[in-house]
Amino acid sequence: MPSSVLALRPLGFPWETADPFLFCVHHDDHYPAGNEHLGPAESLEGRTLGNDFEPQNGWRMYHGRTVPGFPQHPHRGFETLTVVRQGFIDHSDSLGATARYGPGDVQWLTAGAGIVHAEMFPLLHRDRPNPAELFQLWLNLPREDKLCPPHFSMLWREAIPRLTLDGGAEVTVVAGALAGAVPPAPPPRSWASRPEADLAVWLLRLPEGSLATLPPAAGEGTVRTLYFYRGPALTVGDHPLHEPLAARVRADQAVTLEAPEGDAEVLVLQGRPLREPVAQHGPFVMNTRQELQQAFLDYQRTRFGVWPFPDDAPVHGPSTGSSPGRFARHADGRTERPEG
Repeated sequence: MPSSVLALRPLGFPWETADPFLFCVHHDDHYPAGNEHLGPAESLEGRTLGNDFEPQNGWRMYHGRTVPGFPQHPHRGFETLTVVRQGFIDHSDSLGATARYGPGDVQWLTAGAGIVHAEMFPLLHRDRPNPAELFQLWLNLPREDKLCPPHFSMLWREAIPRLTLDGGAEVTVVAGALAGAVPPAPPPRSWASRPEADLAVWLLRLPEGSLATLPPAAGEGTVRTLYFYRGPALTVGDHPLHEPLAARVRADQAVTLEAPEGDAEVLVLQGRPLREPVAQHGPFVMNTRQELQQAFLDYQRTRFGVWPFPDDAPVHGPSTGSSPGRFARHADGRTERPEG
């Protein structure tokens, strides 16, 4: 039988991905205690505020100046999928929607025809550190859906399946059914909403000595990539890995993962490629240069709606007691509160 591993490549910032994914960023910041403004209770001297991507003291402000994160910025033509491991994110957008979500939660945002949003990382704890870890995936939209109405869905941790596989590995099923576990549905115009896309996002934790066997993908032509991002070693089939790497593996056959020494963590991305041309510049992803130019013109003309907040980097207040106040308030006025 041929080797399970087709190709290996190092992990950078961001991670390279395969069609239909555009890229993945792994944010892992060890923020200190927060201050009264929900920013770091430490000096910001020496940082390039507004464009701080150097992990000085183990954390970054990104484009934030008071609170870490990403103040208002536009998107068109693709989706963002934000998977939170630690910390909290405050979302605000040009449709008037807001949200706060945290560890184990996932936001799936279809930018479609255009949306402006902010993603801020409020440091809610003033008496202890505020570690933040998350993955943000950019997922392409098919040509016919690139100008669909913008939409976001919250996949709350209470609804996301988590299970232990035969062999002892633990898996979080964000997208794509696995071992009988079916996750919440993706947004209706997502490529992931089509059965033929065979799209999956799985997070695996393999305790030392454990195994995980992933079944063959359902679709012909599906591409599967394993991102081994934490741990001393991982064996993929008969191929040992001893450093963080992305491993593209055969999707048409089962593959077994093993953690031979110490715990290992892996992100699995798979999907059938769209195989459409990609024209990308900054926050816009279209099919042609002409469509890309039109995206910039439309944004300059309409701003994709009126920004309804008093500043570019809104945060949604301090936590109350032991509750950080997870919620989502949609553009139609509907409010979700998973904590009851």
